Amino acid sequence: MLNFTFIQRYVPRWAVLLIDLTISLSSLIFSYYLRFNFEIPEDYINSLVYVIPVFTTVRLISFFITKIYAGVVRFTSSKDALRIIYTIFIGSSFMLIFNIIYYIFTKIYFIPYSIIIIDAAISISALIILRFTVKALYFESIDGHKYVKNIVIYGGDEYGLATKKTLERDPTSNYKVVGFVDNLSNGKFIDRLEVYGVSELEKIIDDFNVSYVILAKKRKFPAVEQTIIDICLEKSIKILRIPQIKHWINGELSFNQIKKIKIEDLLERLPIQLDEDKIHKTVLGKTVLVTGAAGSIGSEIVRQLTKFSPKLIVLLDQAESSLYDIELEILEKIKFDKIEVVIGDISDNIRLEEVFKTFAPEIVYHAAAYKHVPMMENNPYEAVKTNIKGTKNLADLSDFYNIDKFIMISTDKAVNPTNIMGASKRIAEVYIQSFNEKANTKFITTRFGNVLGSNGSVIPRFKKQIDQGGPITVTHPEITRYFMTIPEACQLVLEASAFGNGGEIFIFDMGKSVKIVDLAKKMIKLSGLKLGIDIQITFTGLRPGEKLYEELLNDKENTLPTHHPQIMIAKVKKYCYNDVSVKINNLITVNNNHNNMEIVKNMKNIIPEFRSQNSIFEKLD
Repeated sequence: MLNFTFIQRYVPRWAVLLIDLTISLSSLIFSYYLRFNFEIPEDYINSLVYVIPVFTTVRLISFFITKIYAGVVRFTSSKDALRIIYTIFIGSSFMLIFNIIYYIFTKIYFIPYSIIIIDAAISISALIILRFTVKALYFESIDGHKYVKNIVIYGGDEYGLATKKTLERDPTSNYKVVGFVDNLSNGKFIDRLEVYGVSELEKIIDDFNVSYVILAKKRKFPAVEQTIIDICLEKSIKILRIPQIKHWINGELSFNQIKKIKIEDLLERLPIQLDEDKIHKTVLGKTVLVTGAAGSIGSEIVRQLTKFSPKLIVLLDQAESSLYDIELEILEKIKFDKIEVVIGDISDNIRLEEVFKTFAPEIVYHAAAYKHVPMMENNPYEAVKTNIKGTKNLADLSDFYNIDKFIMISTDKAVNPTNIMGASKRIAEVYIQSFNEKANTKFITTRFGNVLGSNGSVIPRFKKQIDQGGPITVTHPEITRYFMTIPEACQLVLEASAFGNGGEIFIFDMGKSVKIVDLAKKMIKLSGLKLGIDIQITFTGLRPGEKLYEELLNDKENTLPTHHPQIMIAKVKKYCYNDVSVKINNLITVNNNHNNMEIVKNMKNIIPEFRSQNSIFEKLD
């Protein structure tokens, strides 16, 4: 077979131009034969001596203007075809005008009008067909010299077609699309390939020896997508995903943008729809303070706030390296320069007051907290100092300086707490909720479960263990948790903050509770490894303060619906601010003595439902 790879890499542009001119000249001669039924009159044969130089010059000039010879033939696209049509149209239009002018002065036509029209049709067809033929032969040539990996695309629509075209355009790609699957349009054909039903996916994988499945459909049907993912994981098929269309480069999908799916993609949940107008009105032109801005939640809140045109975002945290990283990202990547970065500890009231005096924030997003359950179980002093005293400092200053809204990020571990961390967050909830009854500031709480990929979560830990060859450690085979992604959590925080009137505890639809061991198994499969052969899972036992199942609501609580189907308001017990304030001030005083038993005893006095599990503090119950 002729080596089209060699030809396309080494044929210079002048050669392509010469070939195009040869085609144009041949088209002109053939047009004469067609026009005169293959018997050209002698007069017209004689006139070709003048017609050919003029016609060739016109074509040459039009080729130079549009540079159709400069395109890489093996990557010819529909845009190249349109450029050819445009080029021929320019040249033929000039010949028509020239013909009219020539007739005015000589009373004879330089060339028959029909020849110009026939030639245009033939030239366009020949130039386009030649390019697509060379392209087809090129790809057939390179496909014959490499191992082709068969691909099925989930998405029988324009996104699926765009994905197929992207794979075909990439010269380094050794992928071949063998079909599409879709839950809506099976039985049809796209670009000569059949669209199968999702129920036929297993058969297609086996019949075509499929290596990859690409998810190229809007996430309107998470259950269908989850079915596809489960089939692929079961059959050890690699799964890829295209990005959202807003991330395409200049409106086109790039081959390098097609990535492996992440464990975050396995949550069975519809995309969150936000009321961005309401959020924009809440944040527009305001100075916003974000505590814990260097953390996974705080930094994502900062990223999302930049879209809503605040006057200034103040980033407060005590982690200097992480704070520097998010500062660079906001300035250089997001290109948002209305930020101030402050290093400070929320338990330091003097430092906090300086921040409030200097920047006069109008909205506070309070994400700073210690969240690691076993660490806080061993360090109750730090949990009280940061999660309770720090929150109280912020709340008191917010009201004193007439902050409009104060939004605290809480956790599902605050419900029926079994550990120090959860209890400290519940006490913080109680304080700001009771304070809301007498304060001018609107105090709002948002409560959600574990966040995939956040600092200290199981996902980074499992990834590290997989990279090291295992084993993956899980505390208990039955332990379950609610999960959502970092962007999801922060989107709902912004939505709740825009609609909150003060005093609410907003809880989020966390989807289904997920077994941690199932999460570990899926991560192993996504890594292309086999459980029990390449890597093991070991069970280490529940850690201090840890429980098997998390809850989003206390047993005595229920919920009220809101404007948003994924946000609810928890109906919780009301507390008297004066009583709460006295008890919390006493707890902070006791905390300064560093007596862990006394600290936890006082915490249990404030939150009677706090019952320790797997902890030395069980004796206090």
